[in-house]
Amino acid sequence: MKAKQIKQIKGKILVQTGLHIGSSAETMEIGGVDNPILRNSANNEPYIPGSSLKGKMRSLMEWHLGKLHPQGEVYMDTSPDCPITRVFGRSAEKENRVGPTRLIVRDCFLSEESRQLFKGDHDITEVKHENFINRITAMANPRPLERVVPGVTFDLDIAYRVIDTGDDGHADLQNFHDVVLKALALLEQDCLGGCGSRGCGKVKFSDLKDETGADLQLPAV
Repeated sequence: MKAKQIKQIKGKILVQTGLHIGSSAETMEIGGVDNPILRNSANNEPYIPGSSLKGKMRSLMEWHLGKLHPQGEVYMDTSPDCPITRVFGRSAEKENRVGPTRLIVRDCFLSEESRQLFKGDHDITEVKHENFINRITAMANPRPLERVVPGVTFDLDIAYRVIDTGDDGHADLQNFHDVVLKALALLEQDCLGGCGSRGCGKVKFSDLKDETGADLQLPAV
């Protein structure tokens, strides 16, 4: 095996509806939010973990390629030709015949544009108040949810390893388009983070560039 190339995807993630990527509430206060968002401990700004983005990309591609197990078991194909495990990785105990995980998705931090825009009196988050109605007792239970407001952008930074496994890297280059870019396109049609079925998490990828600075277009889905 030989590393041929490191491809890059850089751009922006635009929040189109309130984005909720949850964190645990370490302390509860009267009137406080029991569903807070994840924040950067260094500056208290919201961010998108690379694991959340990569995990969603993988699950959407498993759906798209019909790889979901009917009993809900974790999909793990040991075939060297499997695009899912080749791109997103496989468990360490499985025989590895195709080399390391190709896809590296870094944490997505608040863009400088959004940092400046929301630096003044503009709030970068909101609390969406919902009520859960008990259908037996008709009792309403409040459910406050913290979300990043629409219009906020995060910096996207993805690296993708192209490795020659005897095919001059052809399979990895094909998977870059057919799996990685396709997963981002599918994500635009789905949601990121929690509460997607209740309106949260619609995002759009913009200003996408590759390692040469050329524009990247997401494929149709």
